[in-house]
Amino acid sequence: MRLLISITIALFLIASLLWCTGKLNPITDQGPSPPLSPDESLSQFQLDPALEIQLVASEPLVQDPVVINFDEDGRLWVVEMRGFMPDIEGEGEKEPVGRISILLDTNGDGRMDEQIIYLDSLIMPRALAIVGKGALVVENMALWWTEDLNGDLKADTKVLIDPDYAGNNLPEHSGNGLLRGMDNWYYNAKSRARYRLVDDKWEKDSTEFRGQWGISQDDYGRLVYNYNWSQLHADLVPPNYLHRNPHHASTTGIDHGLTVDRRIYPIRSNPAINRGYIPGILDEEGRLMEFTAACAPFYYRGKGLPEPFQGNVFVCEPSGNLVKRNLVENRGVYLEAKDPNPGQEFLASTDERFRPVNQTSGPDGALYIADMYRGLVQHGAYISPYLREVTLDRNLVYPINMGRIYRIVPKGWVPRQAPKLSTYSLEQLAETLAHPDGWFRDQAQRLLVENKDQSIVPTLERLAIEGEAPFTQLHALWTLEGLGNINPGLFLRIIQEKAMSQPWVASHALRIMETKTEGNQELTQKLSVLLEELIPQSSSVFALQVALSAGSIPFKEPLSILNTVLDNHREDALFRDAVLSSIQDNEYKMLASLLSRPSWKSGSSDKEIVVEMLATAIGNKNEPGEMRAMLKVLDEEKNNLGWQGEAILNGLANSSGKNDRDPVTLSSTPGLFHSHLTKGGDRKWRQVASLFDWPGKPREEEANDGEQITLNEAEQLLFAKGRQYYLSSCSGCHGNKGEGVRRMGPPLVNSEWVTGDEKQLSLIVLHGMEGPVEVDGKLYDSPDILPVMPAHSNLDDRTIASILTYIRNEWGNEAGAIDSRFVAVTRNTMQGRVTPWKPEELKSFLDNVKNDNQ
Repeated sequence: MRLLISITIALFLIASLLWCTGKLNPITDQGPSPPLSPDESLSQFQLDPALEIQLVASEPLVQDPVVINFDEDGRLWVVEMRGFMPDIEGEGEKEPVGRISILLDTNGDGRMDEQIIYLDSLIMPRALAIVGKGALVVENMALWWTEDLNGDLKADTKVLIDPDYAGNNLPEHSGNGLLRGMDNWYYNAKSRARYRLVDDKWEKDSTEFRGQWGISQDDYGRLVYNYNWSQLHADLVPPNYLHRNPHHASTTGIDHGLTVDRRIYPIRSNPAINRGYIPGILDEEGRLMEFTAACAPFYYRGKGLPEPFQGNVFVCEPSGNLVKRNLVENRGVYLEAKDPNPGQEFLASTDERFRPVNQTSGPDGALYIADMYRGLVQHGAYISPYLREVTLDRNLVYPINMGRIYRIVPKGWVPRQAPKLSTYSLEQLAETLAHPDGWFRDQAQRLLVENKDQSIVPTLERLAIEGEAPFTQLHALWTLEGLGNINPGLFLRIIQEKAMSQPWVASHALRIMETKTEGNQELTQKLSVLLEELIPQSSSVFALQVALSAGSIPFKEPLSILNTVLDNHREDALFRDAVLSSIQDNEYKMLASLLSRPSWKSGSSDKEIVVEMLATAIGNKNEPGEMRAMLKVLDEEKNNLGWQGEAILNGLANSSGKNDRDPVTLSSTPGLFHSHLTKGGDRKWRQVASLFDWPGKPREEEANDGEQITLNEAEQLLFAKGRQYYLSSCSGCHGNKGEGVRRMGPPLVNSEWVTGDEKQLSLIVLHGMEGPVEVDGKLYDSPDILPVMPAHSNLDDRTIASILTYIRNEWGNEAGAIDSRFVAVTRNTMQGRVTPWKPEELKSFLDNVKNDNQ
């Protein structure tokens, strides 16, 4: 750790010296970047030749826009954070100068020409959701419910819903979003809270933590978000499923990185970057090389853009003055994304003050972009001395309170009058659920749910089962759910008829049905029989929802259904986590059931992982009877552990990192520990022994007889967590025991790359490595292994630290732990690296760094 800090300081000092002496081009060569008029800014954009960008609004009509959203009548609502960074110090940020504006196009020419102040005198407003007669608004850390009672588009009431909504008073790290999900909940980024309006009262519920700034959803209701350093993440499963079981920590499904691609391609230099002095952040032309301020991912569900752009996700990068386009591919239950045009961004500008921070679509199907339009977008709490000086030297602080809103449309596009959905009848709104554009479907669902009129239910039920498009059926199902009108017979029919042909529709129907089974034994029995019939032949999409729902439906024998899911999908980490999340307090029962089956007598990699995960959960639960039974299994095989015993040993050892429970008491010394609690004894057996207590048990130091303990309690927790992440993310290429997998990856056992320099190993995981590579005296090359190990930069620092700590201290490796701070510093100092390392290149780089530091 001291070496890394020294290296970091050395790099900082070298870069600072070069910067101060003017030798670090491209910083000192950049002159002032004055503000341009809206028309001048339009001429600075680079865009796909099939598209054009149009100005919708600009200052003074709009100032510092950070969120934009269209209401049901096509009016554009804007959150104006006019208090953000009034000067380089941020003085005056708490002044109530923020506002919520509504922009109108009164003459139909496509440009907004009238502004109505819906709500003003706000302190740093940051989120907005249009609801009923008004809007949810976030300002000054709190969530407020506001309403326009007389129809003049001005708020008449402001009621406090949650005083602690934002969670943090720093704009870059506070809750935001307020996305109305398909399931009628309002979700947020940088937050663990979601909200829902029920009987005119707002309910708050906890959910998984997601993202940083901005949140969106796809046509199936899957949530999409990102972090400033990793541009695109999504949930593969619906909220609040994978964390139900306190004995199992899921490592997949939530916060799934869709791409490891962080490369960006600005068309101008970007000197005003917080870490611009660090070599590798900017290329030789001074252009930012990778995401540093990724935000506001927007899943475009419109039809206004040409077909190749439909279903794409667009990500803002204000520091690079651009918007990146991601082509998203559905692969069963998985999502993947890629840059369709590497080397050229979807939208980029030569105007340094172009700062895209939010996106939306509206009734015209266009893509709208909010541009804060300012020189300084870094919050004062994080401005480095370098950025401060560059910003002042280049006159980027002022002017403030400018802003533009743009629209991306096809060439030759002509604006059209927006329909007023508020004037639609219930039947018209219901039929709008079949609209090809997602914006219309979302609005229609919201309006129908808010209306509460049950007379529309027959039409919704017809659409739920007969709608031509699956998206129509999904919205109809959730509108029925929002109205509290769930006909079990209809939903059973949908599950039965759609499970094979339209698995997404059947999955959503099953998810909604969960709420109707509690206390209804007849319905539960019918559903159980139906799922037993459907699951063997179902697609992965429906099977995953069955695995999740089995834990929320009071089946008498859910293990039968879950065993069938495992039979078909146990090689998939996502399905393993789904099953484990659904068997709370039944882990031992499932393990006994699996081990008694003839098909589980022979081992395989995926079976070992399942047994180990179950054993870990049993150890975490720590029920004495079950723990003694597990010990008995190990005792029967203590001299020659088979695959089942080895997996149980690994699982129980993995659970030993917990220090908040009492050991299970045994009446006598268990014989299986005799040969393992001596000098040089296997650490796993010592970890399992720590879960039990018996008369005359030797103290830890006696058991080790002077052997050094390399991991403290905190590091043990990292190690235990790392095993779970390793099984989910790494074992497919490197094997459950680090032995390597033919055609995939080299061994990690006795690997000098694993047990050697901590920075070296961190860089390999962050950036990837390209072969051939020598491990323990043997050369590995394609086709014996994959030609390139991919980067894992989309994983957060703690996850990477957990994995590295695990592989450095397992299978006989003894190399100590790596903490998350170490990974974070390594990531930051090497930001800008976008290609995999070659072995000799990496060794040479580290040698040079060490020599420079001496």
